[in-house]
Amino acid sequence: MRAPVSRGPRKSVTEPTRGYRVFQGVNGVILTLVVIVTLYPFVNIIARSFSGERQIRAGEVTLWPKGFNLTTYKIVFEDDAFWRSYGNTVLYTVVSTVIAMTLTTIYAYVLSKRELRGRGLLIGIAVFTMFFSGGLIPNYVLITSLGLKNSVWAIALPNAISVFNLLVMKAFFENMPKDLEEAAQIDGLSTYGILWRIVLPLSKAVIATMVLFYSVSFWNSWFSAFLYMDRTELMPVTVYLRNLIAGATTGSNSGAGLDQLSQAAANIQSVTIVLTALPILAVYPFVQRYFVSGVMLGAVKG
Repeated sequence: MRAPVSRGPRKSVTEPTRGYRVFQGVNGVILTLVVIVTLYPFVNIIARSFSGERQIRAGEVTLWPKGFNLTTYKIVFEDDAFWRSYGNTVLYTVVSTVIAMTLTTIYAYVLSKRELRGRGLLIGIAVFTMFFSGGLIPNYVLITSLGLKNSVWAIALPNAISVFNLLVMKAFFENMPKDLEEAAQIDGLSTYGILWRIVLPLSKAVIATMVLFYSVSFWNSWFSAFLYMDRTELMPVTVYLRNLIAGATTGSNSGAGLDQLSQAAANIQSVTIVLTALPILAVYPFVQRYFVSGVMLGAVKG
């Protein structure tokens, strides 16, 4: 029997085609442009926050500070009210996020049980609040009548559950294997035991995502505190910086000289954005790995 004639090395089927290489190149260029367009405004904001008044007003600042100046940062950092407001913001964010995550997780876990009686009604109640609310004045009257003004509860409780986050967690819990919970029930775990020892450890990706969503929301929130807080020492940093913008713009900040006031008015918005976004940007890298693992949760494993 004749041996097969060798025709040389066969072309690997996994070798990318010319069209695919072109696609990769075009895709890389487009994504690079998207990154540049996304980063440019933020880099410009940082540069403006460290630039001088004349250069800012002349529009000379692009990606690098010009007329380097720390006047506005100095005005903010030397004010004891700023640090007190920053501490308030940390407290409000932590307490509100813990409450929101606890209520959202429990509610979503309940809604994920298709055999639950009244499940449709509970979902309808949640979805109804996405389109209809009591309004500003009724909410203010309610918070006041409950004695929640000038407390962290005025910020945490009215915004404790985001329906969007609730529905995302519900969908995540619904896609978890039912066999795990059935095995845990056979081993004698209660409903809360299954949630605490089985479901939550397997839900780190969605939990980290929801924590980030809630934290950013509460950190940037200012209207609730502006509405329900009457005492200056209870204000969060967002309200403090808002008042600083108003003071620099109207010239009512008696603690700063005219030159300082003019400089602050020129780049106060840039400084405000940097100081508000910096903590979230510092936390995000530690949460990023959970986003990556969340993408891989649905992958086929062999």
